[in-house]
Amino acid sequence: MLNAQQNETLTRTGPGTRMGELFRRYWIPALLAKELPEPDCPPVRVGLLSEKLLAFRDSEGKLGLIGEFCAHRGVSLWFGRNEENGIRCPYHGWKYDVNGQCVDVPSEANTGYCDKIKLTSYPCVEMGGIIWTYMGPPDKQPPLPSFEWVELPESHRFLSKRFQESNYLQAMEGGVDSSHVSFLHRGELDTDPLHRNTQGAKYARSTNTVFDILESPGGLVIGARRDAEPGVHYWRLTQWIMPWYTLIPPYGGGHALNGHAWVPIDDENCIAWTMTFHPQRPLSADEISAMESGRGVHCDLIPGTFRPVANRGNDYLMDREGQKSGRYYSGIKGLAIQDASLQESMGPIVDRTRENLVSTDNAILMARQRLFEALRGLDGGKPLPGVERSHQQLRSASFLLDVNGDFREKAADATLVRPGEPHIAV
Repeated sequence: MLNAQQNETLTRTGPGTRMGELFRRYWIPALLAKELPEPDCPPVRVGLLSEKLLAFRDSEGKLGLIGEFCAHRGVSLWFGRNEENGIRCPYHGWKYDVNGQCVDVPSEANTGYCDKIKLTSYPCVEMGGIIWTYMGPPDKQPPLPSFEWVELPESHRFLSKRFQESNYLQAMEGGVDSSHVSFLHRGELDTDPLHRNTQGAKYARSTNTVFDILESPGGLVIGARRDAEPGVHYWRLTQWIMPWYTLIPPYGGGHALNGHAWVPIDDENCIAWTMTFHPQRPLSADEISAMESGRGVHCDLIPGTFRPVANRGNDYLMDREGQKSGRYYSGIKGLAIQDASLQESMGPIVDRTRENLVSTDNAILMARQRLFEALRGLDGGKPLPGVERSHQQLRSASFLLDVNGDFREKAADATLVRPGEPHIAV
């Protein structure tokens, strides 16, 4: 349980906040590359860490992420004309380049006035199908992202994102909580095309979950042990990598791996990113079709938006008959929305002074501790966890192990990235 001040510290991420300062020291996934498909395409509004920004690709294909509002009278530049290497405000024609520099004020031509006007801007890079940005001090910029899925061919990964009406922390804590799988997702594991008929889905139904959690340089390795056959345990290893990533194992050896990131839009909303990838092969047409229709750990979206079809406004399409029959344990269809519905039900920001935690919540407690440690390290000028290549080149895993086997030795080997080699999963 946190006290009120600790909860405030961890959940507030806007400019000038402690956690906001920490998060601005990482490369942040800002938008899918396909949202800016070509030079001079329509701009995109981007909310990050309580800042309202605008992304665009100029006539030469350069990426810009700048303050959303014109410096003249505050008009949103989303209405602007993306043309001739800049975004021009349609109100009075003020124009800005990808660095936020005003390059034209028509009413003040040849006066040098525009040289004095500059909007907030952040550097961007395009990698792994995502446009990333860095919002911190220029001299503290970390190495570029090097997660395994970022470096795979496009054919080997599928990316999606969705809007979630909650603070990032309760969403992320759901990601490190492996015990809820046995309850919330149990009906879906039997029927979802990317999970059904796998050994892992069978073993994950066991509600007798014991955790062994290891600290890693970049975060935590969360081992969840369940009963399998007599004398054998089934282990699922989830990676939590600072500041908001999880890597979750598949439920079968031939299946793809999955990952999530929960990126704050503001203190009461976040973007939930989902990455599905296979280290050895392209994803199949059937896999892609299933994910596009909201199966696996992805969700069905309202066309033209990143808002789920099942959302707070329609009670997540609650199916009470499906709940009663066990088809959907909570009455909600879809793994992603099962999580989102309950996390959003907690309210925009959970009051953690009122919670009552138990042993299966140890990963949540340790993740909070690592976040506080990172804040203290930031004050002391220490290297940040989760930014180095060695912190990110990790895999999730699942395996069967004799009850007397050495879990930690097995985990250390199973979670290493070996390019071109199969991941370890049952």
